[in-house]
Amino acid sequence: MRFLLDAEHLAFADSLGAMLGAADTPSVVRDWSRGEHRSGRALWRRIADAGVFALAVPEEYDGLGFRPVELAVAFVELGRHAVPGPLVETVTAAALLSGPEADPAKRLLPALGSGEAMATVAVDGGYALDGDIADVRLALTSDGLHQAAGHGPVRRSLDPARRLTSLTPSGELLTARPPTHNALRTARLTTAAQALGVGLALLDKTVQYVRQRTQFGTPVGSFQAVKHQLADAKTALEFARPLVLGAALTMTEEDVAAAKVTACEAAYRTARTALQLHGAIGYTAEYDLSLWLTKARALRTAWGTPDALRAVVLRGGGRRS
Repeated sequence: MRFLLDAEHLAFADSLGAMLGAADTPSVVRDWSRGEHRSGRALWRRIADAGVFALAVPEEYDGLGFRPVELAVAFVELGRHAVPGPLVETVTAAALLSGPEADPAKRLLPALGSGEAMATVAVDGGYALDGDIADVRLALTSDGLHQAAGHGPVRRSLDPARRLTSLTPSGELLTARPPTHNALRTARLTTAAQALGVGLALLDKTVQYVRQRTQFGTPVGSFQAVKHQLADAKTALEFARPLVLGAALTMTEEDVAAAKVTACEAAYRTARTALQLHGAIGYTAEYDLSLWLTKARALRTAWGTPDALRAVVLRGGGRRS
């Protein structure tokens, strides 16, 4: 099986990347981190106009149907440009609402697909991303899927743009039988793709930097040790790419888990390399590199830790043997 994108996928990625590249996303991220959401909301609508959120919404609710490959392509670009907000959570909410209960789907899904609303999700009492700004707050408990009645105080993540809150799952019970397995796979797949994009951006920025930075009158990028570190990071990312695309094709629990752990570990490794090769400037919050560094670390444990996901892969391997 070949995991190559066709011309339509590549054109979609290019157009989305061009739009995000012109949006000055570092400024949007910094605004979002301060709780100022106007620029982020405006960017959100542009992303929705490009059809990204509609890729997770069934056609009967004004979406494009569930298209995991296209979602993966889009989320690589969203990660590459460090777009803030509950991106993964919104498509996960769409997956949770695309169940047997037609009433909540009819009420909530069209607005999610069009970008008029953004959603967040808390699982089993855990923290939700951007619960203070999300229009649709969902709490998944053992009883089913609830529309949360409110949210708790904002807590800071390692990534300043990831604003965490608790949710109050005492609101309306939307469905007692949400499609949790598909939703979890959607969350992990899009997180993997986002992390892959973050890693690719970190690699590009570091390559550019070592070409410009000199030591003893020589660009540090010409040093063999630097080349080896960058080559190792690139190899890890390129190994993760087909796993993400392959998981988008199969959407099996084991393939998605493998893609998530591999992409997130590759992005984290690239972040550590980027930090080392940038030297002291890489530690400063004022330098834009930090927006990607912190996101790589935060995504590593979002929607499943590396150890938990490796256990999923091992269980799947045991069933196939």
